[in-house]
Amino acid sequence: MLALGTVSLVTDVSSEMVTAVLPLYLVTGLGLSPLGFGLLDGIYNGFSAVVRLVGGHLADRGGGRHKWVAGLGYGVSALCKPLLLVAHSLTPIGLILAADRTGKGLRTAPRDALISLSSTPENRGRAFGVHRAMDTAGALLGPLVAFLILRATVDGYDAVFTVSFCVAVLGVLVLVLFVPGGRGERAGDGARPTLRAAVGLLRRRDLRRITLCALLLGLATVSDSFVYLLLQRRLGVPDRWFALLPLGTAAAFLLLAMPLGRLADRVGRWAVFLAGHGALLVAYALLLTSWHGSALPYVVLALHGGFYAATDGVLMAAASEGVPEALRSSGLALVQTGQALARFACSLLFGAAWTVWGDRAALAGAAGALVACAVFSLVVRPKGTVTA
Repeated sequence: MLALGTVSLVTDVSSEMVTAVLPLYLVTGLGLSPLGFGLLDGIYNGFSAVVRLVGGHLADRGGGRHKWVAGLGYGVSALCKPLLLVAHSLTPIGLILAADRTGKGLRTAPRDALISLSSTPENRGRAFGVHRAMDTAGALLGPLVAFLILRATVDGYDAVFTVSFCVAVLGVLVLVLFVPGGRGERAGDGARPTLRAAVGLLRRRDLRRITLCALLLGLATVSDSFVYLLLQRRLGVPDRWFALLPLGTAAAFLLLAMPLGRLADRVGRWAVFLAGHGALLVAYALLLTSWHGSALPYVVLALHGGFYAATDGVLMAAASEGVPEALRSSGLALVQTGQALARFACSLLFGAAWTVWGDRAALAGAAGALVACAVFSLVVRPKGTVTA
């Protein structure tokens, strides 16, 4: 668990270095419109959906090859970082981001399956919380490293992309050398890791409801990058400080991931999951008010980080309960795919709405959609996730 958490920590330092500067690089440096940025951001966050099922199936089919499929994904993402040095227009940047997200799609389900298979149902929320806390420590360090590089170098963006590549290679090495393989060969329920069996998991009522709710709530989850751009515009944050905004989200995520994971094990994972979306709704409401106080960014980013702490690992812990071990990667990939596709659509729709009607109207629409989807998810909640 600690070795896998270290891989995620190092890899997140690399990826969040790029994520922290990418919105400003694209919108200010390359002059993309909000619609153009929404398209690229949707690719960055949603393209992995088309390959998550592939990654999950390959890991299950290999009979315990979760580690090696995850390693392939980490390697693909690492190789994409230096390509950003030579891409300066929408099409090549979009292709590079698509390849990077392909790597993320390949690794995410096998990685979460490794966590699930190495924990028990009673402490699974805590196990995911520990991993997400380590992962988020990297997300906390990444923007800080990017900020320091931008301040210290002339060609700041190129330096960020170069250092990001070096750190990503280190993460792959840690995975190969120190992370043990999975236990996918242990399958006492007779389930066979075929594509038909993977799709057939949706016949399980609780998993089907979890997937549907994750998809609907994802449709109302505004991309992190848009949240940071909204904060910058509301408060007039100078460009040189923009890369520090993700630090607030990461810090709250880091502090809350383990406590909320343990709470989900005790009081019920679905309750904590929906409470996280309530925190996100409050953050939207604050961005829609006329309040310009100095505490606004701290409160919004704390709520934003709390949302991730209450939903990211908790959702995977909840989904693991209804999936046989032989199909664990495939089952988790189904949920992740629905969520990723929904967030891809949300980025496109939000970017288009911002371009046509302005940022406040777009955010108000997202807030209304989040309320409706949360109420629906409360009504149709999976019975198996009400208690731990």
